[in-house]
Amino acid sequence: MYSTKPSFVYGFHGLDREIAIRILNQEDSFRHSNNSYDWLGNGIYFWENNYQRAIQYAQEDSRRANSTIKIPFVLGAVLDLGNCLDLLDQQYIDFLATAFDVLKRYLERENKPLPRNTAFGKADFDFKKRELDCAVIRYAHKLAREEGIYFDSVRAAFIEGEPLYPGSMFRRQNHIQIAIVNPNCIKGIFLPREEVSFPSDDYFS
Repeated sequence: MYSTKPSFVYGFHGLDREIAIRILNQEDSFRHSNNSYDWLGNGIYFWENNYQRAIQYAQEDSRRANSTIKIPFVLGAVLDLGNCLDLLDQQYIDFLATAFDVLKRYLERENKPLPRNTAFGKADFDFKKRELDCAVIRYAHKLAREEGIYFDSVRAAFIEGEPLYPGSMFRRQNHIQIAIVNPNCIKGIFLPREEVSFPSDDYFS
């Protein structure tokens, strides 16, 4: 009843500059990510209202051996979340817990192991290889579709990074992430611009 989000949000996507320009000129499109470890399942991933985290990601990714990002860049997008599987909303938190229980029982009947969240390497203490979370999200989509419900997007908070200060529960890379399932939710694409100083006498002279 209340799952449709009534307003647009800004999303930021880190990628290679050449690909970004092609998307901006409508010569290419954002690609759905469908890795088994994508924590919000299949979709086009955006940082909600968070340009800095998007460019930080692009810079980090560009340093990986097999990265497709040669020149780190960010595109902004105007997003309509539509019918959103919003994991900041209690009803969907409860729904995801139910999806896990149903998936677990199904895999037990099939004598198949439950996926696990693991680390990509020793330095990854955030368990970013989210195969369990991805499997549960995908199963939640399946359960919803069986009831004739299709989610356009998935939204959740990601607690990430080192503690902000000793003893803190805040982390240095906390963010809200969105996975757009329905590409029609992307209403516009733009080049983010730097903020200018305002108010300033230059604007009133």
